[in-house]
Formats: sequence, structure tokens, C-alpha cells
Amino acid sequence: MQALFFILIQSQSDTTTAADTLGLAAQEESMSMFELLAEGGVLMIPLFILSLVAIFVIAERWRSLNNSRIEVDGFLRTVGSMLKDGDRQRALTYCDGIDKPLARILKAGIRRLGRSIRDIEDAIHNAGKKEIYHLEKRMNWLATIAGVAPLIGFTGTVTGMIEAFMDIQSLQGNVNPSVLAGGIWEALITTATGLIVGIIAYGFYNFLLGKINRTVHELENASADFIDMLQAPSKNENNKERQKVG
Repeated sequence: MQALFFILIQSQSDTTTAADTLGLAAQEESMSMFELLAEGGVLMIPLFILSLVAIFVIAERWRSLNNSRIEVDGFLRTVGSMLKDGDRQRALTYCDGIDKPLARILKAGIRRLGRSIRDIEDAIHNAGKKEIYHLEKRMNWLATIAGVAPLIGFTGTVTGMIEAFMDIQSLQGNVNPSVLAGGIWEALITTATGLIVGIIAYGFYNFLLGKINRTVHELENASADFIDMLQAPSKNENNKERQKVG
């Protein structure tokens, strides 16, 4: 009976010890994300800065591109009706009140009314180049981050591996696998972080570039429609032609 009681106590003690061991392991594994990233070393600082810059560029460009959109057909009809009525100043005022790329482009053409159609086309073309430049603003930052962030991550891994092998040499090879594994996973944190930042930056770069290309295509089509509208005969000219025929 006493032997059985002793066996039960011993098994309960082993169970408690195993539970304590698992609890300590769980506490070690429950490292916060900030603590995990801090293990990556000093190169995590530029990666953190690049991630903030990428977030800023993505948010700013997304907002700017969404604000640049306009209902093209309605805008062209309104401007066209004003110009057909001969009220150029009213058309300029209307374009001034709309802070959109298309309004600024057409305003440059309206200011040249009375000159040759070639001069009007040149004015619209120059204004269009300025608007395209503003649409693509800071996109080179995003492309640079997409290429540089993974390289910084790989650099952090290489330097971390160098430090790990230097520690092995200093201990004359008397290290256990856990020490080596700890140095390796800490070095790989920078690579993982750099790849994540680079992938996000590259993905949004292509996404925003697609939005820019669609916007530029819409501006080009609207500008061509505006030139065609200017070259179309007005109602007054049609009436004059009818009177001559009559």
C-alpha cells in the first residue's frame, strides 16, 4: 500500500514537472512581435523607416489618384456648351473651380482659343505632361523600397551569420546546437522583414502604376475629344451656311 502511494506521488510530481517545463517553454515562445523584431539587430531600424515611407507613399498616392477622377462626359458637355455660347471666361471660371487634372489640362487649351488648333494642341500636351508628372510623383520611392528592403534584409542575415560563426570560433567549437540555432534565427529575422516590406512595396507599386496608366489613358481620350469638339462646326456657323445656301 505504501509502495502504491509512493508511485502515485512520484507520477504526480513528474506530471507537475512536465507541466512546469511546458509552461516555461510557452512563456519563451510567447515573445511579443516587438521583442521578436528587436532581435533582428541594428539593420531593423532602416527597414522600419522604409516601411513607414512605403505606407506614406501608398496612402498619399492612393488618395491623390482617387481624387483625380472625374465624370468625363458630363464635364466635357458642360465646358462644350459654355464655349458654344461664346462664354470663354465662364468656362475658365468653371475649370478653376474643379481641382482635377482634366480641368487644368482643358483650361490650358481654353486660354489659347482664337489661335491655331496646333497651338491649342501644344498647350494641352504641355499641361498633360505636367499632370502626368504629378500623378507619378513619389512612385520612384516605392520602386526603390521594393528593391532595397530585401537587400538590407539579406545584409542583416549575412552579418548575423558572421557574428554566429565568430562566437563559435571564440568558444573553440564547444557550443550546443541550440546556441547555433538561436544565432541563426535571429539573423534570419532581417531577411524575413526585408522580404515582407519589399513584397508589399512592389505589389502596391504595380497596383498604383496601373491606376496611373488608366488615369493617363482617360486624360488622353478626353483631351482628344475636346480637340474634336473645338474643330466641330458651331451652331452659328451652321446657320450661316444654311442662309448662304438659301
